[in-house]
Amino acid sequence: VQLQACGGGLVQAGGSLRLSCTTSGRTFSSYGMGWFRQAPGKEREFVAAINWSSTSTWYADSVKGRFTISRDNAKNTVYLQMNSLKPEDTAVYYCALAPGTTILTYDYWGQGTLVTVSS
Repeated sequence: VQLQACGGGLVQAGGSLRLSCTTSGRTFSSYGMGWFRQAPGKEREFVAAINWSSTSTWYADSVKGRFTISRDNAKNTVYLQMNSLKPEDTAVYYCALAPGTTILTYDYWGQGTLVTVSS
C-alpha cells in the first residue's frame, strides 16, 4: 500500500491549506484514515481521523473547530482542510491507514508533507 500526501506549503497565520492523501496498491474492503503531525523537536501527534463510512470523525483538541477531515472513497483520497492556521500548526503532516471498519492500528504511513505557518 502506498500513501501519497500533498498540499503542504507556506501560509501566513490565519490562512488555510488543504492536504490530500491518496492511497494506491493493495486494496482493502474498508479502512480508516488518520492524519498525524510532527513539529521540529517534538514527537509525532494525532491530528484527526475518519472511519470508512465517514460517519465518525475524531480530532485533537488543538485543532477542533479549525480542521476538518473528509474522504472520497471513489478517489481513494482523504483530505484535511485546515483553517485559521497558527504558527504552532507548523509541522510535517503524515497520513496513515488503518485496515478494517474499526480504527485499531495504523499499519501504513505516507511520506509526509510540510506545513509552515508564518506569524
